[in-house]
Amino acid sequence: MLNDPILFTGRILFLTEDPAAMARQLGGEDLDPAEAGPLRDQISTDEITPAFICYHFDEKLGDFPYLGLKCGEVFPVKEGSVRGGGFTVSVAGKRRGKGSSREASPYAELCAGLRLVVAESFERIYRQNAQNLGLLTSTDFGLIPRIRRGEAIPLAEFTEGLDPVTAEIVRRGGLFAYNAARLAGEVVPPLPSHGPRPMTYAEKLLARHAVVDAAAGQVGLQVVKPGDGLFVKTDWRFSHEYVTPMAARFLEKALGPGVVLRDPARILAFRDHLTFLHHSMKAEHRALGLLRVAEGLKPAQEAFCAKHGIRLHGELPDGSGSEGICHSIMTERYACPGQVVVGTDSHTPHAGALGCLAFGIGTTDIACAWVTGDVRVTVPPTLRVRLEGRLRPGVSAKDLVLHLLAQPLIREGGAIGHVVEYQGPALADLDTDERATLTNMAAEIGGFTGLIAPDGETVRFVRERRGVDLVLEPWMGGDEGADYAQTLTVDCGALGPMLARPGDPGNGVALADLGELVPIDIAYLGSCTGGKREDLRRAYEVVKAAAAEGRRVADGVQFFVQCGSEDVRRHAAEQGWLAAFEAVGAVVLGSSCGACINAGPGISTRPDQVTISAINRNFPGRSGPGRMWLASPATVAASALAGRITGP
Repeated sequence: MLNDPILFTGRILFLTEDPAAMARQLGGEDLDPAEAGPLRDQISTDEITPAFICYHFDEKLGDFPYLGLKCGEVFPVKEGSVRGGGFTVSVAGKRRGKGSSREASPYAELCAGLRLVVAESFERIYRQNAQNLGLLTSTDFGLIPRIRRGEAIPLAEFTEGLDPVTAEIVRRGGLFAYNAARLAGEVVPPLPSHGPRPMTYAEKLLARHAVVDAAAGQVGLQVVKPGDGLFVKTDWRFSHEYVTPMAARFLEKALGPGVVLRDPARILAFRDHLTFLHHSMKAEHRALGLLRVAEGLKPAQEAFCAKHGIRLHGELPDGSGSEGICHSIMTERYACPGQVVVGTDSHTPHAGALGCLAFGIGTTDIACAWVTGDVRVTVPPTLRVRLEGRLRPGVSAKDLVLHLLAQPLIREGGAIGHVVEYQGPALADLDTDERATLTNMAAEIGGFTGLIAPDGETVRFVRERRGVDLVLEPWMGGDEGADYAQTLTVDCGALGPMLARPGDPGNGVALADLGELVPIDIAYLGSCTGGKREDLRRAYEVVKAAAAEGRRVADGVQFFVQCGSEDVRRHAAEQGWLAAFEAVGAVVLGSSCGACINAGPGISTRPDQVTISAINRNFPGRSGPGRMWLASPATVAASALAGRITGP
């Protein structure tokens, strides 16, 4: 249990927009909040721990928090400067920890000596990861002067407003300690008790999977509502190579090397993020030995999977790529309507397109879930997105979600921690591949997950991809009169192609309103939101028309095409799409995450380079030091051929 009250004896670090204020603090000067200037909003986990830092999965991470933090045009934090500065509190603005589910970020902060992170608002996964690790969080800026005066803070101030399960996890110093007490029978999670009420589809999924008695295997409640703290039984648990070794290390440190996993047939592992890292790692990172560190993730993952009998979707034997991106394969092969799917990637909601509740979790959550078979959830509210009208020809799901991300409600964090459920007639225009782009990018929206109730299109997709005939059950949808936190309505017929300006997926602008000529150096068609069958088909239609006119990829532009899975690559090859891309000058890569995680061809190598990309996020440094624009697959292909940002 944590000490009560808690005394914070170190310094306070304000993560500010002003690089000079950052330099003063890192140089040993303590600032008042007024001196610090405006705090940085929208700090992503890519900035807290850039991808190349996450090759480490031990206490070495404490040397690197905020290494990618951009203040103005400067990156003021250097290796060891936070740990060496004696800071115990870190303060930021809105939407702290957006982006990836990587627990390496709060773990790096914890290992650097931080004990409390304060922000105006937090992203759901980041805050849950911090709680699981024992890193305290608060949105109360009134704590700052009290801590500066040397006042000890009652622990209750860090549990106020939390559901009982989460509050007890915080009191016990993290999820491992809580689960040890739960498995020993020392603590019994309280179950909610409500009268009948109509429920959203997400609430019905959680109610059906709620753990009532873990020892007896009893599952299912009649009713849940937002704010309830639960453990829910999972149907699938998966991790990728960035996380598996760290989770294995956490698990064995907590429970010993003889730990037994629950139902390993329902656990999957993937090596998909770093398949092409050796093609793109910077010379200075190689000199630091980071390639060797990264290559060590593979045998560590393989050994863990072999020891516990876990299916590993790994690299292809000839080294040409991987079997596919984790959440892409989950959607193509495994997830089914009505299931609960958890994975160590923020884009796990990809599978929500099939009508399952799929959400990202962190390292500690997956390590515990391997043993318990369940995962803790605070029942989230649901944001309903009504897609009215019909999408115009040439307008895709990527355009739709970039439009949503630019809406004030989303930009200001109004959807943080919500289920984003899509409804409405425009869904009829979107096949499951397109729907997966919508649910996938709930991560960028800040949501708990994205969800679409299953329908005839879901049945068609599963039959096409797996040769299986699904039978949808009557309960698979929201109840009439269910309570939605808010409803956001989109007139789909009014939308055209969209872009997101560099720096944040929320920097949306209609292509028609761009108003400037933007030459490009790199066009990247790939990732989980750009490497599906439908993505490639739409880009192919653009390329086919251009090839008929004798046009090729513009001089000076590199155009990369990368499938999200081998299943997609085989289909694209059979359709002649890959040959068509190559015929106009594109480079077709093996299946993998690659450039999306700054680990493969397609990344920028200089700050002056401009990329247009079909990936889902463009935070600073995400795919190299250059300026990255986000767009639909068709717009990426058209821009590659024109040499500048343009529409199909």
